[in-house]
Amino acid sequence: MKELLADWKLLLALAGGCAAAIALIVYAFVRPAMDAEAEERKRRLHLNLIGRIAEGQVVELAEHPAPVVEARRGLLGSRPRPLTNNGPRHLVSYSYSISGVTYQTAQDITGLESQVCFERLVAGQPASVKYDPSNPSDSILVADDWSGLR
Repeated sequence: MKELLADWKLLLALAGGCAAAIALIVYAFVRPAMDAEAEERKRRLHLNLIGRIAEGQVVELAEHPAPVVEARRGLLGSRPRPLTNNGPRHLVSYSYSISGVTYQTAQDITGLESQVCFERLVAGQPASVKYDPSNPSDSILVADDWSGLR
């Protein structure tokens, strides 16, 4: 043990490693809350930029009540931030095929009402879907400045 403490370079490396580990643990408990709507907007913008277009079909339209978010802390200290729009959520389920694989998913289009004409939106309607070529299951039907609905 005395030889270990005598080597100042090793001691400095151990102290630096401990400081980095403590900093990571502190960050995990005090990091800012996640904003679900901002993350979804970021995902839509990314898919709108890099996405390829495939033919799809609207499967179902649904309106769900706003989710209830509890005020408890998450696993490592972060907690979900409540949605800014507390009204009902509008979901559009759609399906599309890429390379013989059929995907069926849904998108929350709440807040994108300027891109969607709800009166003309019906199940079975053809639509264009933008998807990530490296992950075809990641897709959008409507973005902030693009709509695949006809």
